[in-house]
Amino acid sequence: MTVKGRRAEYAEATRSALLDAGRRLFIERRYAELSAEEIAKDARLTRGAVYHHFGGKQGLFEAVFEQVEQELTDRLTSALGQAGASWDTVVLGVNVFLDECTDVAYQRIVLQEGPFALGWDRWRELDERYMVGLIRDLVDELSRADALVHRSPELTVRAIYGLLTELAWSLADTTDEQTRGEAGQLALTMIGALRRDTE
Repeated sequence: MTVKGRRAEYAEATRSALLDAGRRLFIERRYAELSAEEIAKDARLTRGAVYHHFGGKQGLFEAVFEQVEQELTDRLTSALGQAGASWDTVVLGVNVFLDECTDVAYQRIVLQEGPFALGWDRWRELDERYMVGLIRDLVDELSRADALVHRSPELTVRAIYGLLTELAWSLADTTDEQTRGEAGQLALTMIGALRRDTE
């Protein structure tokens, strides 16, 4: 292996160690309570590594945030890809998303600490980057299948995104199964109003 190759390998290992340490600590403790030095120490690295690879604590948090969002996106993409364009797809997608909202990593990093650590505007920008595209793809597929009432596709996407986002906030501090169940029923009832009656 060349010197350049070893450096790249070491850099990737360093970055991965910081992401792992950051994710663990951001779940365990509040963002404001942590320092870049503590995260680096947990990863057995220097504070300079945090700044070199992420520009500081906030940059590391943003990278962890995107990692968690990408994991949800991958799960949704996999689930929706297997279901095809039907009402079952909607039911599956809503349930996968709301289940994720009761997962501790998603709760802590995306819902609880994300807006504080990133600021509201950046939080929304990143969340939309992952969620809106998935919802738009689903709405487009259902529209092509003539499974939705005829409304503005973009307004439909925004309405579903807003609904799911608000329900996510309602699950941000709970693992209560009843609350999770009610959130799912509400989501499917409200989105169901967009379903075209084919009978």
